[in-house]
Amino acid sequence: MTTEVTTTATTTAATTTAATTTAAMTTAVPVPWAARPVVGFDTETTGVDVDTDRIVTAAVVRREGGTTTVRTWLLDPGVPIPEAATAIHGITTQRARAAGRPAAPALDEIATALADALAHGEPVVAYNASFDLSLLDVELRRHGLPTLAARLGRPVRAVLDPLVLDRHLDAAREGARRLGDLCGHYGVRTHADLHAADVDVLATLDVLDAIARAYPVLGAMTHDALHDLQADAYARWVAEVVTARAEAGREGPGPEPAWPARGDASVAA
Repeated sequence: MTTEVTTTATTTAATTTAATTTAAMTTAVPVPWAARPVVGFDTETTGVDVDTDRIVTAAVVRREGGTTTVRTWLLDPGVPIPEAATAIHGITTQRARAAGRPAAPALDEIATALADALAHGEPVVAYNASFDLSLLDVELRRHGLPTLAARLGRPVRAVLDPLVLDRHLDAAREGARRLGDLCGHYGVRTHADLHAADVDVLATLDVLDAIARAYPVLGAMTHDALHDLQADAYARWVAEVVTARAEAGREGPGPEPAWPARGDASVAA
């Protein structure tokens, strides 16, 4: 099952003020990235293992100015959905089998939508992008489909990840940094419960906009510069986590080693 909904909203005064303030910093400042077209992406899955778990639902949301277009997919992942996963996103194995689309064509549509956006210079926005984009690539390979990098003929960029940005910009802040935590910290209100892919994408885009207002200097950076900043920040964070885990004697898988996706330097399918 695939759905598409387009809504139009009036630009808020707060967004307009943020854009004006950032643009006033210097006459050479481009339009702030939060005011440009962006494409959000999120998945709900059978679990959290990138190598073995499957995508159950996905959402791709394009936002430009006051217009938001939401596309959603319900997939039959081809495997049972564990009860623990169903408890999070509400999709049962029975519902996925009855109403979900075959995984391969749905995954191809999702990847095409993201690749088209990136090819047109529209950044992909994903919360904890290293999970969703890596999982998408693993799924595409599983079904013999080209990865995002293969479709683009280059590494995947630019990606904007509110989690990575927040962790870099406010490193000293204690506490969890789940999407709901950042919504609370930045004063973002959600109009439905999180853990539905489309709701999570909309919240992620709003958090990104809030970060842009909180740190207006980011508006002067190009998409490529922001991408590189996040890649460097993520690499430093992974190194710190790996060291801490080793010192504590913790075993098991650690964080995804690469951002925004595994094997992103390769364009092989």
